[in-house]
Amino acid sequence: MSYLLLIMEPIGQRAERTSEASHAAYDTMVRFGEALKERGVLVAAQSLASTQEAVRVEVRDGERRFIDGPFAEAKEMVGGFYLLNCEREEDALAIAAECPAAQWCTVEVRRLAPCYE
Repeated sequence: MSYLLLIMEPIGQRAERTSEASHAAYDTMVRFGEALKERGVLVAAQSLASTQEAVRVEVRDGERRFIDGPFAEAKEMVGGFYLLNCEREEDALAIAAECPAAQWCTVEVRRLAPCYE
């Protein structure tokens, strides 16, 4: 079964870190991903750029609307993800608890499923 670990970062957290701290956090996350790959559960992982560079797209009544970030209403952003293939939800939850980002962010665990479920 596939699970997505969403790394939910507080808005502005990246700007508060020094360059050295940012690189150290990123390197820790890369090593965590490599360990998951060695365990045979990692399908994909990526870090995402800040919402400063994000654009939201909506189509309503045939009209396209593009909304540039940052988004004032947001208190957190998706900073990255790990896509896992685990046998049970408990396995995905255990991996989320091992994730280094759980120390400075929230790790949201979501099972992949059709939108009608």
